[in-house]
Amino acid sequence: MDWKLELVLLPVADVERAKAFYTEQLGFTLDVDYQPSDAFRVVQMTPPGSACSISIGVGTTTAAPGSVQGLHLVVSDIEAAHALLAGRGVAASAIFHFEAGQQAPGPDPERRDYGSFVAFSDPDGNSWLVQEVRQHAR
Repeated sequence: MDWKLELVLLPVADVERAKAFYTEQLGFTLDVDYQPSDAFRVVQMTPPGSACSISIGVGTTTAAPGSVQGLHLVVSDIEAAHALLAGRGVAASAIFHFEAGQQAPGPDPERRDYGSFVAFSDPDGNSWLVQEVRQHAR
């Protein structure tokens, strides 16, 4: 039996601001924007190529805005991803990797899978890591 993660709820303070960030700056696809009442709204968006979506809204979670930390997006080229984020005005970190448990500048020298990262946060402080995986074996 497969168990597939398909949706992650992100708590945000301003749905329109977050929707614009994810769709316009990050390029996520808008899947659903449904608001049957002032007390409930769900906005679902999917990163390009992903099987898992995110959802923001009103009445969808009691978590504090910005409390989700360390979500990972996987890309095949960390340098291209960093350039795309910068070009879209996303305040992202420089590319980094880890050496002896310490963060070091630049991509992993051997360009090992899961070794190079870029960090950014949405307008509410929910944090993301972009991680390079060149040989995805799933």
